[in-house]
Order: sequence, then structure tokens, then C-alpha cells
Amino acid sequence: MPLLVDPALSKGTLHTLGQPRLAADKLVLRPWRRSDADAVRTAFEDPDIQRWHVRRLDSLDEAQEWTGQWKQRWDDESAASWAVVDEADEPLGQVGLRNISLAEGSASLSYWVTPSARGRATAARAVDTLTAWAFGVIGFNRLDIHHSTANTASCRVAERTGYRHEGTLRQAIKHADGWHDWHLHGRLRTDDQARLDT
Repeated sequence: MPLLVDPALSKGTLHTLGQPRLAADKLVLRPWRRSDADAVRTAFEDPDIQRWHVRRLDSLDEAQEWTGQWKQRWDDESAASWAVVDEADEPLGQVGLRNISLAEGSASLSYWVTPSARGRATAARAVDTLTAWAFGVIGFNRLDIHHSTANTASCRVAERTGYRHEGTLRQAIKHADGWHDWHLHGRLRTDDQARLDT
């Protein structure tokens, strides 16, 4: 059945580009490497990271599988993830795009940071950098962030980075302690233009 509307972004937009390194304020967003697996396994041992994820990593092999999946997911344009690293190239966290729809020009952001990186705006700086790239280079129309309403730290990151609270989705995700409502935050490419014009 023919489409009435052209896709917002062409198939191959990400794949043909290749996943870039992105510079952030004293941080770098870079593709994951297999050598990052130990840092990822250690990060997933953190109770706060475990609390907000629906999966866990129990071994170095699982962490290597996790770090290794992102090249294929970039190539098939379904998701993307960057290691957020410091000047010494040590992973401090993750920022990524999930639920990528090139046809709709939309994606959801995800992020986490290690305990040592908290309290320094690491997640916010990474989200700002990825958002600027996704809107400015790729041309996404809409990005969103969703998180448990109990995850106040994630809510602060969303608000600090210009993602407007758009509503609450009731019992939208099940965590280890049961069902959680989700806050939905959204940002449009035109929101950025409006900020630049003021």
C-alpha cells in the first residue's frame, strides 16, 4: 500500500553515516568497544542502575555481548548507544537513542551514569550533546525521554536539557519492584529554533 506521506528521514541515514564520536563539555561520546565490558559490568552492579533497568548483567560475557550489540543496531538503524567517557577515556555512563523511527523522524533517549560521575551534570551534558547532533546533523523532528515517576534524578536531567513534561503514562513499565508510572518528556527540533531566536 503506498504511503501518503514521505518518510521524515530516509532509510540508510544512520547506516551510511557511520556512528560518530561527539565532543561534549569535557566529555566524549564514542561508540562502545568490547574492551569497555568490565566497566559496563561494574556499572550494572550499582543498585541505582539496577533499579531503573529491566535487565541485569551477571558476567563479563554478558557485558561483552551488551557492548558488542550496538554496531549491528546502528547498522539496522533500530537503536544507537554511546559510551560517555572522560578525558582519560574511562566510561562514565551511557547515552543513546532507542525506538528509532526514521519514517517518523523520532527516537527516545536513554542514559545512565556511574556513581562516580553523578552530581557533575554528566548525564545532562551527554543528553545536550546527543540532542544537538540528532536535531542538527541527522534532522530528527522529535525526541523524547520517558522514566519512572519515582526516578527524580532522571526527571531533573530531562527538565535541565529542555525536554518538556508532556504527561504521565500509567503503569507503563514493570521494574523489579512492580509497575511504575512513566513521565513523558518531549522536545521538538523547532523548540531548539525557538530557543535560538530568543
